[in-house]
Amino acid sequence: MTTTSMIQPKFLSKGDQLGVVAVGFSGGQCKPGVDAAPSALISSGLLTQLHTELGYNLHHDDTVHSYKDLIPSSDPDVRGMKNPLAVSAVTRKICEQVYTHAKEGRCVLTLGGDHSIAIGTIAGTAKAIKERLGREMAVIWVDAHCDINTPETSGSGNVHGMPVAFLSGLAKEDREDVFGWIKEENQISLSKLVYIGLRDVDRGEKIILRENGIKAFSMHDIDRHGIGKVMEMALGHIGNDTPIHLSFDVDALDPLWAPSTGTPVRGGLTLREGDFIAECVHETGCLVAMDLVEVNPTLDPGINDLGAQETVRAGCSLVRCALGESLL
Repeated sequence: MTTTSMIQPKFLSKGDQLGVVAVGFSGGQCKPGVDAAPSALISSGLLTQLHTELGYNLHHDDTVHSYKDLIPSSDPDVRGMKNPLAVSAVTRKICEQVYTHAKEGRCVLTLGGDHSIAIGTIAGTAKAIKERLGREMAVIWVDAHCDINTPETSGSGNVHGMPVAFLSGLAKEDREDVFGWIKEENQISLSKLVYIGLRDVDRGEKIILRENGIKAFSMHDIDRHGIGKVMEMALGHIGNDTPIHLSFDVDALDPLWAPSTGTPVRGGLTLREGDFIAECVHETGCLVAMDLVEVNPTLDPGINDLGAQETVRAGCSLVRCALGESLL
């Protein structure tokens, strides 16, 4: 690993300050173990590398939050959503944690956890950017899935497949105890949303993408154009002067590179393609937040935990690249 010079972010008042939120939460889907990911990533040396090799001043409470005190004893389905009260309470708290860092001008790294946590991370960043800069931020969502189901279009009821629908206002919820706490200040614009790496999209989600003109690059687009051209088009769509929240689901990578995840889909990104996406976002100088989600070290299809180790290593690589590590 080589030390790299820091690119001064355009939108952060303290370019070497990194807020870290470790989220051990798995309630947005049905497979246990993804809550163990932050500990595995940190134990692998990720935060030490960010501090000693990339020069970040870390703001971290040295806690992997499980939010057990927020989990209700009774959590019946609402509109078909599983664990709605738990996911709402946890993501609302995550929103507050991320906002606390982002309002101070820090870049925010959140280590999940399943992808439902993005309801909180993006809501917190969006609010801070609107207050500090008076503008919308962009979201680059790198994933095999587009997670834009509404409760009515979801076949599983798992909220990790719905965060973008709630964050964009496509799925409205009036109940404050579910997702009624998401206000306009927390929401994102669909015109500033870009997907990369899609290859397992539900029928209802395809309709949502087409009806709303959402910019989405599937693996077909990457095969046709190459990852370099896709990133040019993605960043061109966002614009040169827009804060970026990068939400990276490790299942965007092909299972060859990241097998230990809850919903692996063959035919995905190589590790270098994933790293390249992260490197390109860093090079813009516009990164204000990153999520790394869906690493599940307990789902190990390899031998002697090698699959889990490789997935953790891949996740760490993605984060380091987004935060400034370069090949030379």
